Amino acid sequence: MRKNAFSLMELLVVIAMAGLMLGILFPAVRSTRARARAAICQIQIRQLVIANTGYASDNDGFLCVGAEDIWDNAGLRRWHGVRRGLDEPFDPAGSPLSGYLANRRIKQCPDSPAFLTGRAWQYNFEQGCGGYGYNLTYIGSRLWDKTTYAGKWGYKEAYRKSTKTSELANPTQTLMFADTAISTDGVNLIEYSFAEPPFAVIAGQLRADMLMSASIHFRHLGHANVGWSDGHVDGRARSPVNAINAYGVDSSSMGLGWFEPVDNTMFDLR
Repeated sequence: MRKNAFSLMELLVVIAMAGLMLGILFPAVRSTRARARAAICQIQIRQLVIANTGYASDNDGFLCVGAEDIWDNAGLRRWHGVRRGLDEPFDPAGSPLSGYLANRRIKQCPDSPAFLTGRAWQYNFEQGCGGYGYNLTYIGSRLWDKTTYAGKWGYKEAYRKSTKTSELANPTQTLMFADTAISTDGVNLIEYSFAEPPFAVIAGQLRADMLMSASIHFRHLGHANVGWSDGHVDGRARSPVNAINAYGVDSSSMGLGWFEPVDNTMFDLR
């Protein structure tokens, strides 16, 4: 009796074809999973925007303060939590927004990189913010408001107060939250809870000659998720504009930067 079987050549062809199919399908599967994670991230950012809006409705229209004690380098109170000492991570349960969030906690971005952590303060800048950053300059403070600086403690007051929802002239084009990170060594990323605009604002004055350290992180297939003040969320691609941050790190090499237009128009209140 004659038995049917694959020849060696036929077996090799089948294996080669299977390998080719896997090579075609694997990137597609990875891309699909990445898009799914990006979609989850968008939901979480939208929850932060909604939570902040809810907070404002219970606080005379004032949105959450971003960093009320940053002016004296205390660094113990943030929009995303509190901590007892600089070398400790923030506890998200102490966030002013916790009562407006599901399970009273800020969720971690599902596409967050392997953030460097540790007990030393330089590795714990903003640990506990979930990989998300707040528009501190224009929403979580009054750094933009010249009148705040009239008194002796104007600089302090600028950080201790926030913007009112009624002061947002165009909420659809005012960034509230975004994917963020920062690097101090050009190798690792650490959590950073502020979405910095391209240019500094000092005592109510825009300084177009002073670039900020880029903190928006384009982690979702080259895009960053942005939560706008009206509640909608979208993904933005990184601009080719690059800058060296305050630590001497090339921002683009770490996936950090800004989206177009590279100015403060998508951050400010007008």
